[in-house]
Amino acid sequence: MPISVSIPTLLRPLTQDQKRIEVEGATVRELIERMDNQYPGIKQRLLDGGEMHRFVNVYVNDDDIRFVDNLGTVLKDGDNVTILPAVAGG
Repeated sequence: MPISVSIPTLLRPLTQDQKRIEVEGATVRELIERMDNQYPGIKQRLLDGGEMHRFVNVYVNDDDIRFVDNLGTVLKDGDNVTILPAVAGG
């Protein structure tokens, strides 16, 4: 089941400058593992100690995974995953 993943500009060097990639995965964690198989180094940029890095936001369709089941969030065919780096400032 291919899932469409939107890649932020900061991670595009790891995906050969692709804005969107197609990856299979039953959960967000599995999706990240498979992304890392195709695009080595991406997992390291997304996870910290096995959990989502606190400065990375991930959405499945319009739902923030932090309010669903985090990395265990279930994916289904046709879902869109968006990875967004957190913006800080003041």
